[in-house]
Amino acid sequence: MVKIIELKTIEDILPLYTQQEYREDLDRNRSWYLYRGMTNTKFDLTTSLDRNCKQHKAELETSILMNFTKYGALEDPTIERSVWRQMFMGQHYGLPTRLLDWSQSPLVALHFATCENNLDKMDAHDCMIWRIDMKEIHALLPEKYKSELASHKTTVFTVNMLNDVVPSLKQYDADMSDKSMVVIEPPSIDPRIVNQYSFFSIVPNGIENLADFLDKYTEKTIKYIIPKELRWRIRDMLDQQNVSERMFFPGLDGLSKWLGRHYFVK
Repeated sequence: MVKIIELKTIEDILPLYTQQEYREDLDRNRSWYLYRGMTNTKFDLTTSLDRNCKQHKAELETSILMNFTKYGALEDPTIERSVWRQMFMGQHYGLPTRLLDWSQSPLVALHFATCENNLDKMDAHDCMIWRIDMKEIHALLPEKYKSELASHKTTVFTVNMLNDVVPSLKQYDADMSDKSMVVIEPPSIDPRIVNQYSFFSIVPNGIENLADFLDKYTEKTIKYIIPKELRWRIRDMLDQQNVSERMFFPGLDGLSKWLGRHYFVK
């Protein structure tokens, strides 16, 4: 089930930083948690493919990826190697995909929850952070996927690992049905992916509502609600810790976004 927690004070934010569990096998404190920050509590956990293609996503997805590969191979021939590489490269450049992005850093999630394109809306509505447990999600996977993780002694898939298990979207959807999904660490094709500590869930077509899936099949999922009155306070705290567009969007575009917000007049 999904547990809802309201973070009412700045002190309530601090436990997010220290949620690493002790692992006897490593004698280290390492977290299984992934976070996703969203600027409005009214937003759904939906992929860009869902938003773009709606009820026709299943029939249009193959055409989108096929044409992306056909026209994009000149820029990067490696996208012809697998449908998963096509998907990740396309996601990075704004192509509608079934990927939903997460971060292993709660600070990254807080950043995205407290950044609005229209800063006048910062205190107009509450924002939120979703937390999922990667180990719990992968415990739901079919056995051949679990075996692939075990053989590599890892807890998260790579593009090459996933391609070895399931080379087609049709087979992936059949394997997952509405009861499981893969979490994957993307290839480091850009500094943004590295700096944002990015992970992605690959949402199968069988899962029509991801929030309902998490509520039905997981026990450690949490939705943190951040009241609108606290958003600017958190935003200023993050900026002082150098958690900003300058870090997550290297280059002049990130610098410009940060400066625009830094000098914004409330």
